[in-house]
This record gives sequence, C-alpha cells and structure tokens, in this order.
Amino acid sequence: MDQKKVIIADAINEKGISDLEEVAEVIVDTQITPEELVKSIKDFDAIVVRSRTKVTREVIEAAPKLKIIARAGVGVDNVDVQAATERGIMVINAPESTSITVAEHAMGLMLSLSRKIAIADKSVKEGKWEKSRFMGMELNNKTLGIVGMGRIGSQVVIRAKSFGMDIMVYDPYISQEAAAEMGVAVADLETVLKEADVITIHVPLTPETKHSISYDQFEIMKESAFIINCARGGIINEDALYEALTQNKIGGAALDVFENEPPEGSPLLDLDNIVVTPHIGASTAEAQIDAALIVANEIITVFKGGSPKNVLNMPVLDPKTFQVMKPYIKLSEKLGSFVAQGTPGNIKELDVTYCGELAEIPKQDILTRTILQGILNPILTEPVNLVNAPSIAHNRGIVVTESKRSECDGYKSIIMVTVKSEEGEFKIEGAYTKEPKIIKINGYWVDVKPEGTMVIARYQDLPGTIGAIGTKLGEHFINIATMQVGRREVGGEAVMVLKVDQKVPQAVIEDVIKLDNVEDAVALDL
Repeated sequence: MDQKKVIIADAINEKGISDLEEVAEVIVDTQITPEELVKSIKDFDAIVVRSRTKVTREVIEAAPKLKIIARAGVGVDNVDVQAATERGIMVINAPESTSITVAEHAMGLMLSLSRKIAIADKSVKEGKWEKSRFMGMELNNKTLGIVGMGRIGSQVVIRAKSFGMDIMVYDPYISQEAAAEMGVAVADLETVLKEADVITIHVPLTPETKHSISYDQFEIMKESAFIINCARGGIINEDALYEALTQNKIGGAALDVFENEPPEGSPLLDLDNIVVTPHIGASTAEAQIDAALIVANEIITVFKGGSPKNVLNMPVLDPKTFQVMKPYIKLSEKLGSFVAQGTPGNIKELDVTYCGELAEIPKQDILTRTILQGILNPILTEPVNLVNAPSIAHNRGIVVTESKRSECDGYKSIIMVTVKSEEGEFKIEGAYTKEPKIIKINGYWVDVKPEGTMVIARYQDLPGTIGAIGTKLGEHFINIATMQVGRREVGGEAVMVLKVDQKVPQAVIEDVIKLDNVEDAVALDL
C-alpha cells in the first residue's frame, strides 16, 4: 500500500504533526502560495489548514488523490465545501476545540465590563488615580441572558453559575427537560432582552440572525444592560449599537467580532463604554493544541478506514449508492430548512417517509440526517453534520422516525416530511425531476422550486382574498414574482405560495395574517 501524504499548509501545534507522522509522510509548508498549492496538491491525500490557506475549487479540482480537507478550528469559510462534496472529499473541523476557550473569553469580557477593567487600566497607565470613576457592578444575583445554547453557550452556563448568576436562555430547540437539567429558564428572545442584566450571544451568522440585535432590540433592553458578542460579526447592527451606547440606552458592550475585520474607522472604537478584542475568542494555546490533535486523529481515522466524527459535508458512499442519492441530498437539505421555518413553535417530532425507488435503498438514513442538518444548522453555532445530527436532535428533544412506502403518486421517488411542534403540525412532500421541488404542502398539491424568498399563506378560498394578500404585500413594497394556489374544493381552505423579490419582515407577515379569511402565513428564505 502506498504511503499516505499530508500537507500542513498553515501552522498547527507540533503534537498534531507528530501524531500524523506515525501514519503518513507529512510535508509542512506554512508559507505555500495559492499557485504553489494548485501545482503540488495532486500528490496529497489530506490537507490541513487554519484560516490563511484557501482551499478553492481550483485547488480541489487539481487534487485527484485528496480524501480529506481538515480545518484546525471551527469555521470553514476558506474551504469550498460544495466543490469538495462533488468530488467525494470529506471536509472536517474541530468544533469542540474552542468551546471552553470562547466561553472563558465571554466571561472575561463580562468581568471587564462589569468592573470597568479596561478603562481603569488605561487610566492608571496615564498616571491617574480615579477610584470614584470606576464604580462597578457585581455579577452575583444578576440575570444572564444567553442567546444560543450550543456547546459554547452551555459552557458559559457552567461558569456563570459559579458567579451566582440567574440564567435565562433563548434557543428555539432546547427542550424544557434539557433546560431543567442545566438549571436555566427558557424564554423568548424579547423576554431575554428585556429582563437580562448581561446578554451574551452564541449563535451563527445566518440570514435570520444578521442584525437580529438592532434598533428595536436595544430599545427594550435595560438602560444598565451589557451585551457581549463572541460569535460572529454582523449579528449586532453596529450602527444601532453605537446609537445605544452614545445615547445611554444600554450600559455597555463588548465585542470580539465585527462586521468588518479589522474594524478600521469604526466610531465604536472611540467609546469608553465598550470593550473590544481582535477576534481572539478561540486563541489560546490549549485550544490550538486540541484543534491540532482533533484533526490529526480524524485524518488517521480516515486513513485506517474508519468514520470521522466531524464531517461537515457527507460521509463517503460507494459510487453506485452515491449516484442514486446525490439528487436527493440537496432536496433533503431544502426540506429541512423549509419545515424549520414553516413550523410554529419548537419542533418535537420529525417523521420522514421514503416512497418509490428511495424506499428500496438501504441508506435513507443519510437523507434523514441531511434533513436534520437543514433544520438545526441555522440555529446552532457549531456545525451540524451527518454524523452528529441524530444525537443533537435527541439532545434537543426531537423524536425522529423513518418509514417506507412503495407507492409514489406518479413520481420516481418522493420524500414526505412531517414535523410536530407544541403549536401544530406541518407536512411537505418533495421530489426530484430535473431539479428539487416541493410537490405538496399540508396535503395541497403545488409545484415549487425551493429557493429564494417565499410567503406561504393558508386561507379560506373566498373572492377577494388572494387580491387582498397581494395588495397588502404591495403596500409594503414587496414584489410578487410568481404565485401558486393549492386547494381541494371551491370555497374551502387553500394554500398560496408566493415567490417574492424582497425579504419579508415579520411585521408584514403579521399584517397579512390580520386580513379577513387568512388563517396563517409565514415567510421563508431558502
């Protein structure tokens, strides 16, 4: 058997390199240029990067032997995951390596804000002794609001409890049972923002979370409240934050991340009631050692024929099965995202039924896991992958079942997805013809390509209702691109699917729901 070759393209801890050298020839070139990488990658079975090196489609297409791309850290913005998936290359990371490190940094920022450590340090170094200026606040008996309860948020809970803090959390997918075990209260986002003395953010940056903390949110916070962001720049609207800090709408802020990094010219840097650090939440020696060891172990596992834990795209399938499953993987992801956004309340049950030819394939579980990815990834900081999706769903109280049916309503294969929450049930069915499409919503036939922004409305099929919905959207300058209607009988309940050209704020959806004969409506971004 040929000896495996690994290239280390960015600096990682020596312990990880030593482990890899036991099973492979390891080349360390942390100054390799993009052009040099394209030329040399053909010889390697694995590549390890951090954030400097970009593993582009060009690099991937020049790598016939490459089996695994390893990111010694969490984010994979510098890896073309889609191109890797198309070539059957696994992309892995080390999400657990930074959980404690980032949580500790959040606590450090919390202490710096509450005791005014940063500005007091600056004052003393300037030769001043302003004791009365730096009156602080105890964390003991204060309420901490945590937005996002993934690995990092859970670690913050442990540390905040040792300071005697009361904790309330906002996370759409944490179960009451899991919250009770951790000793935290679950609340909606508005309640957390209103009642917390300190708010710390631990969610990913997605279209849903971008600027989710903005002008309206700062208006409802306590005037003494502190807000901390060690997650991703862009979750907080920095213009709104500047206004809140300069007009004393909140007590202070701490940012480790910014919309633009470095934040050159940001007016936030001129304020005394903000603490800033240069995106160092994950930068500790221990975290870097852990990251190196984790990715080294994952590569070694792959080389020995095993299954790694932290696969971000898809596990390796035999070529025949992969070709059959490939069209339905994208469909499954869209189905998951669709039901996640279309279902009111926290999802408690997921039932997936495979019909037709898909029912004859023994590995539908991969598609179920992909559906779970679509449901869970938008609301978690750590990436949900095909390996950990079932356990994450279980930990969040989601019961998953699978079934099969031979009949298929005229299609080659159909995937039927039913989700149940505390507030109701939502059903969709998808098929693949020349492209993924939704063919039924809550039992009504439609023909929808699952992409872009949509408005789904359930209404009574009475004269004027469709026009009223369109008029209401027009009043808010929402342009309708296409419209489909599904119904069973004239005058009965019907479903309307509108594709629109603009994002649809929740306030607009609420106006639509107030219309006569409209029973429910929701906006989706796919």
